[in-house]
Amino acid sequence: MKRQYAGTDPLAGDFYTRQFEKDRGEHTLVVNMGPQHPSTHGVLRIVIEIDGEYILRADPVLGYLHRMQEKMGEVQTWGQYIPNMGRVDYGHPLAWNWAYVGAVEKLMGIQVPERAEYIRVITCELNRLTSHLLWWGAYILDLGAFTPIMYSFDDREMLLDILQRPTASRLTYGYFRVGGVRKDLDDRCIEMIKAFIPRFRSRLPMYKDLVTDNIILRKRVEDIGIIDRDMCRRYGCSGPVLRGAGEPYDLRRCEPYSIYDRFDFEIPTEETACSAGRYLVRMAEMEQSLRIIEQAVEGLAHAEGGHIMPKAPKPSMKPPKGEAYFAVEGARGKVGVYAVSEGKKVPYRIKLRSPSYSNLHAFAEAAQGTLLADAVATLGSLDLIIPEIDR
Repeated sequence: MKRQYAGTDPLAGDFYTRQFEKDRGEHTLVVNMGPQHPSTHGVLRIVIEIDGEYILRADPVLGYLHRMQEKMGEVQTWGQYIPNMGRVDYGHPLAWNWAYVGAVEKLMGIQVPERAEYIRVITCELNRLTSHLLWWGAYILDLGAFTPIMYSFDDREMLLDILQRPTASRLTYGYFRVGGVRKDLDDRCIEMIKAFIPRFRSRLPMYKDLVTDNIILRKRVEDIGIIDRDMCRRYGCSGPVLRGAGEPYDLRRCEPYSIYDRFDFEIPTEETACSAGRYLVRMAEMEQSLRIIEQAVEGLAHAEGGHIMPKAPKPSMKPPKGEAYFAVEGARGKVGVYAVSEGKKVPYRIKLRSPSYSNLHAFAEAAQGTLLADAVATLGSLDLIIPEIDR
């Protein structure tokens, strides 16, 4: 006779758990990880079937944070929708800003001034650093170490101070505009950027000594959560998850947009395809972002044009009939926006391509056969942003 699940979880009797209960083995147990589990950093739930300490099946359950972001794109004007991008991904909102305005600019045939392109690169790469630092500190915290998050937030606060000057925000940015950016970078902002780069570069070796080379961390992440190239292709994974499997795919290099083809930088990869590989890729990417920012700041001094095109469209713009797709390289992977216009003030359709959505679904396969304790290490290595998934 099969044992019945006797847990007190109020979600134990819902559809997903019933399906797992129906198919589970005689000596297995069905448990819920979330939707309020601290390591999910958002309202994510995973139904897990375990045999002792080992995971047999894992099924992500989405929708707890769904806010109809795409539907809102059908009722707001083209200009009103820009702030929504900062709320889809609070980790790297400027990447989403860029993908959306880039799609609209493509629809309207707008050429962005050179200075605005440099500013977009600088602010987007600074924002990438804030995202990676947030992930690094929170990931190590999930694995049981408290001290590193204090260091990461110390550096991250300096970045937020820099970004606050032109954007007037510290988290959910709505800085980019169709035709450029909202405000130019002032001299003080440039000075702060130039002061931050050598400081942060000197901190990276300390991060390596304190955490990356720590044997406790290595034992927690090495050979855990294998997501190889084949899995990445099947699930549509991108970003550090794909590069952690040895595939050097980065839109900034493979499908250059804006002025990224002017910069000299590397695409870090790791062949291990495990949680450690994804960790090392992100740590290496921070140095590459510093390289890009340095070159962009130097190029900004000689850039032509203003921070926005002279005849930038108003928020009540009416792009011509047509469709456009624009993609950028976000901190978690490929961020894409597909926009359809009927020549009206309001978009006909906005479709968002979220990297976290694709990356998460590889977890179900990667978690099979691993220890329950390793689920946190695998999940955290994906650097998920739940509002981006439940868009």
